[in-house]
Amino acid sequence: MAKPDFVSVIYFFATIALQHLGVVKNPLTDKVEKNLNLAKYTIDTLDLINEKTKGNLTKEEESLISSTLSDLKLTYVKEKEREESESKAEEKPS
Repeated sequence: MAKPDFVSVIYFFATIALQHLGVVKNPLTDKVEKNLNLAKYTIDTLDLINEKTKGNLTKEEESLISSTLSDLKLTYVKEKEREESESKAEEKPS
């Protein structure tokens, strides 16, 4: 097995976040399992890695983590808004 590198770590956390955002299926269950709390935790973990590695990354690594975080945060906001609007729609009497 290959030794993990920084790019692999970013892809690992991004994949987990995408699973929790409901974008990709969980490979173990072959089902979409959305959990926005876990998605936020995973995104926050990537944010922590970004902060703690500042000044120690190549330009390519900085670009990767920055763009990955931007994409994940945007997807999180969209999914959160969707969840809230669906929740409000269910609360309205028919």
